[in-house]
Amino acid sequence: MSITLGIIAITVVISLLAWQQPRLLDALIYWPPGVGRGQWWRLLSHGFIHADGAHLLFNMVTLYFFGSVMEQVLTPPIGTIGFVLFYLAGIVIAILPSHFRHRRDTCYRSLGASGAVSAMLFAYILLQPWAMLLVFVVPVPAIVFAAVYVAYSIWAARRGQSNINHAAHLWGGAWGIAFMVWLEPRLVQRFLSELLAPLTQ
Repeated sequence: MSITLGIIAITVVISLLAWQQPRLLDALIYWPPGVGRGQWWRLLSHGFIHADGAHLLFNMVTLYFFGSVMEQVLTPPIGTIGFVLFYLAGIVIAILPSHFRHRRDTCYRSLGASGAVSAMLFAYILLQPWAMLLVFVVPVPAIVFAAVYVAYSIWAARRGQSNINHAAHLWGGAWGIAFMVWLEPRLVQRFLSELLAPLTQ
C-alpha cells in the first residue's frame, strides 16, 4: 500500500469512528481553549476528522490524486518518514494562524485535512503549473485554478460568514510551496520558465 493510501485509510477510519462517538470527535477537534490547557494534540488530530461524508470525500479524493504524485516526487529525496512528516506538518502549520487569532474564542472549532491537502495540491501546481485539473468535470489549467482558489479563499476568509476555515487552505498551500522551494531552490526558476512557456510557443 502506498503512503498516501495509508493516510487516507487512517483518516477515513478515524472520521467514521468520530461520527459514531461524539466524545471522540470532541476530544480530537481543534478547540482553542483545549490547546491552551495543554491539549496540544488538537493541533494535529483535527486533521483526521471531518464534518460529514462530502467533506471527507472531497479531501480524500483530492489527496489521492495529488498526494500520489507528490509521494513519488518526495519519497526519493526525503524518504517515507519525511513524506509523512511533510503531510502532518501541513495540518499543524495550516491551523497555527487560526490558533493565534482565535486562541481565546471558546466557540471556535475547526476540523478536516484541508490544510495538508492544500499543501499537496500547491506543491503539485509548482511542479506542473499548466497541467489540466478537472474542476466539476471542467478542465482548468492548474495555475488558473490556483489563482482563483487563492483569491476566493482570501475573500471568503475576510468575509468570515461560513464554517469553512479558508485561512487553513491558504497557509497549507503556502507550506507546500515553501517546502518544495526549500528542498529544491531551482524550482522557482523552473516554475517561472514553465509559466512563460505558453507565451513563447
